[in-house]
Formats: sequence, C-alpha cells, structure tokens
Amino acid sequence: MATVAEQWVLVEMVQALYEAPAYHLILEGILILWIIRLLFSKTYKLQERSDLTVKEKEELIEEWQPEPLVPPISKDHPALNYNIVSGPPSHKIVVNGKQCVNFASFNFLGLLDNPRVKAAALASLKKYGVGTCGPRGFYGTFDVHLDLEDRLAKFMKTEEAIIYSYGFATIASAIPAYSKRGDIVFVDRAACFAIQKGLQASRSDIKLFKHNDMADLERLLKEQEMEDQKNPRKARVTRRFIVVEGLYMNTGTLCPLPELVKLKYKYKARIFLEESLSFGVLGEHGRGVTEHFGISIDDIDLISANMENSLASIGGFCCGRSFVIDHQRLSGQGYCFSASLPPLLAAAAIEALNIMEENPGIFLVLKEKCERIHKALQGISGLKVVGESLSPAFHLQLTDSTGSREKDVKLLQEIVNHCMDRSIALTQARYLEKEEKCLPPPRRRTGESRAHNQGGGPGCAALGRVLGPGGQPPRSTHTGLCVTAL
Repeated sequence: MATVAEQWVLVEMVQALYEAPAYHLILEGILILWIIRLLFSKTYKLQERSDLTVKEKEELIEEWQPEPLVPPISKDHPALNYNIVSGPPSHKIVVNGKQCVNFASFNFLGLLDNPRVKAAALASLKKYGVGTCGPRGFYGTFDVHLDLEDRLAKFMKTEEAIIYSYGFATIASAIPAYSKRGDIVFVDRAACFAIQKGLQASRSDIKLFKHNDMADLERLLKEQEMEDQKNPRKARVTRRFIVVEGLYMNTGTLCPLPELVKLKYKYKARIFLEESLSFGVLGEHGRGVTEHFGISIDDIDLISANMENSLASIGGFCCGRSFVIDHQRLSGQGYCFSASLPPLLAAAAIEALNIMEENPGIFLVLKEKCERIHKALQGISGLKVVGESLSPAFHLQLTDSTGSREKDVKLLQEIVNHCMDRSIALTQARYLEKEEKCLPPPRRRTGESRAHNQGGGPGCAALGRVLGPGGQPPRSTHTGLCVTAL
C-alpha cells in the first residue's frame, strides 16, 4: 500500500513539473545551482602570512607607540592657568589674593551676596540638606522645586514653568525635545554655544541667517516655502522653528523681536527665545525682551533662561503653555537624566524673585548704570564697544587686527593682565574654536551690575586710565574684552 502511495506522489510531482511555467523552472534551476555552489565552495580565503619569530615580535612591540588619549595642550592654556577667587564676586572681588573692581561677573542685580538670599538658602540647607541625589522622576522632586516653578510661571505670566539643574543644559535640552530629524531650524549666526549644542543633538536641518538680519531670514523662509510647495506631503509633517536670543551672549545686541513675530505668523513657524541675559534685566519688571518690546508672551512658543545671572543661583528654566512644558518632563534630557537642583539653590532663586517683585526700580537703576558705563567706555583710542547700551554684558573689541587670531588673543590677555595689575577685573571671552559654528572674533567681555557704585563711574574712569596713556591700549590690535555692569 505504501509503495502505491509513493508512486502516486511521484506521478503528481512529474505532472506538476510538466505543467509549471517556464520562468518557474528556470528560477528553481538557478536556486539549485546556487545551493550546489555554496556547498562545494570555500567560505573564506586564507590569507598568506609568514610566522614571526619571538625576536621580531618583541621588536615590533618596542617600536609601537599608542596614540595619545587627548591632543597635546600648551602649558599656557587658559584652562590650566586659572584665577582663584576668594569670597563672593560682588562689585568688589578678591582675585589671587588681590581686591579688584569687578567687571567680570554676571551678577547683574547684585543679589549674590544679598542677606535675604543667603538666609533663605541657609534655612533650606538646614531643612533639606545639600543635594537631592536623584532626577526629578526618581525621588528628586522636592516641594521647593514645585514652588519655584509656580513662582516663575506667575512672574513670567505663562501657564507653566520647568526648572533644570544646569543653565547650559536648559536650552540645549529644550531644542531636541521638540525639533527632530527632518525638521527645519532657522537660527541666528551669533547664537550661543548652548543653542548650538541643542541644534546638534536635534539632528535637524539647520539654516543660519545673518546676525539680526530679518531680510536674510525672510529670504530663507521664502526659499523653504517654495520647497514646501514642490512637496506638500512632506511639508505637512515638517516643523519649522526660529531660534534666537533676547540679548546675544556673543555680541551684546538685542534681537528685533517684533519683526520676528511677524515672520513667525507669515511663514507659520515657531519661535524659541533664549533669555539668559535679558531675563531680570529688560522690561519694567525684568520679564525680558517680550516686556521690553510690549510683545504678548503668547506669541512666543518657548522661553528659556538660566538662573545664574540675575537670580544669582544655579540652573535654568523654560516657560510657556502647559502642553509645551509638560512634554519636556518626558523628553528634556537635562531634566530626565540629571540630579535635580539642590533645594537651597531653589530657595535662593525664590527669594531673589521676591526681591525683584518688591523692588521693580532696580531694573531702571541697572539700565541707567549700563548706559553710563557704555558711554564712559566710548572714545578709547584703539577700542570699540560692541553691544547695546542697555545690555549689562557687552564686549570691548580692538579696532585693528594683527591678522592672526592667536596673536590677537595673546594681546587681549596682556590687556586683561594689565588691568588686573591695576585692580580692575576683566575677562576675555573664550570659545571652543573647533566646535563653534560661526567663531566670533577675539573679545574682552565686560559686565555691569546694579551694585556698582554710581553706575560704575569710578570703575569706568579707572578702566579708561589703565587701558593706556590718553586711553590708548597697549599695542593696539583688533580683538576684544568682555565687561559686565556690576
């Protein structure tokens, strides 16, 4: 019986072979030949080599030199030759054991050494300890964090706020939380390094426009609009962002926010506004560039700022609509994966906000001092001031260059040292030259604070004197320094 069944199956197979189409038979024949080839061919080819003797191996080992883990660094690199500060960096600062007038701090409102702020931090330290030892999602959320977020949201007149434990990570985490691969970001060429790192993490398509040039931005937006018309299906799922700073860290200039808002609605883009320098500085109540221009906060999709300047604390925050902010609690890398802000720093920031709300006149005082120091530094031969007169952080840039960035930087450091010898603390703007998208020219950064006596008047006069006889800086070149308005 079994033999009959086997014969019947064989007959069916032969019959199916005759009835099968020709292309089917050809394909099966090729597959059979390929299987036969694989069975009888070698899976790999042995490389011919000669065995080395023990002596030859030892010689090769002795000759081998491993590559350095890091590139060689000069001993005069600024990171290896830092200044040591003793005590709080208020309007007077002790650097390397020498008391100086402080033009190098971003303590804009002079709250760093404020007794109320220190008392609030001390009370929090006694209650909570020195840290949290966990991210916000893992037992790192303290009631004082929620209080600070609520206070910031109310102060900025937004629905919700979120705090980060590191100022740099705030905007660097916020951008990739929303902008992803395939999205398009229009960003100012003078954007700070934190924005650049956020854009890099987002892997979005980056389009740079000239600094504060709205015509160039509109040109890019129009070009993108034409591209979208060619592929409307792709355009429907592509998000467009405009990323700017309120006051630019690298230039001290103010962004033209009213024009940006018009372009936002005209070309259907979203605006991210970084306000680390303008928060607590601009506006009648210190709410930043939106209050300065009278722009509705609802016209801005996301505002970010650090708390390390005007609030004299650590960390940063973002504020906006609730659904926008809540997304960062799940996607903000610096929020999800970093230990939360120490409670004592959150308490200090809350007390700083209390002082800002109780004394709105401090912003007018700061503005007047900024204008005074800006005016006092005009007319110094060989130097030009870069930045707005209302900015508490601006740059001193030398007018003529040696033609070498290295020589310019070295000359600037000589000027900084020259000022330090005469009890004036300045700082040179530092950049990661290989990492910057658009490397700014060498500069000296200067800062003004409300705490400077008479708006920095005596300090400005001293600064003018130490920059050289008759205001002439030693060996003129075009570079710059940074000054803050303490």
